[in-house]
Amino acid sequence: MNYLLILLISFFSCNTEVPTHFSEEALNDTFITLEGDEVTFQSILEKHKGKTIVIDVWASWCGDCLRGMPKVKELQAEYEDVVYVFLSLDRGQEPWKKGIKKHDVVGDHYYMQSGWKGAFGNFLNLDWIPRYMVINEASEIVVFKVVEANEKNLIQALKK
Repeated sequence: MNYLLILLISFFSCNTEVPTHFSEEALNDTFITLEGDEVTFQSILEKHKGKTIVIDVWASWCGDCLRGMPKVKELQAEYEDVVYVFLSLDRGQEPWKKGIKKHDVVGDHYYMQSGWKGAFGNFLNLDWIPRYMVINEASEIVVFKVVEANEKNLIQALKK
């Protein structure tokens, strides 16, 4: 019985660890820019080095993502010095581009060509969208998994 308890404790304690840095695989995953260029996630982070970044993994077909957009726009209005990076899981580049325009999504946009189960999606253990993250000025992940743009720990991370 004690072995089972130890096994369960170690299993759950390992699974709750939140990473503070991206894996090499996630950093090397490639995304598509609005102009059609292929870039690595590492280059997206480097573009905004020294700034706080809110990452929003979304799709234009996702009802929860669209219902969350007003909260994202409120964040953008209150925290103007933060960079907003939108990573799309749309089913193609055309619906992605149309969705940005239709829903007036303002920020830095990339199409996640590797999808849910690519290197980046696997690193996030992506199981739901929208998915928000916060990266601080030192390029550390300070909020790893949030599904509401107005969750307390996300707001606290932006106030720092």
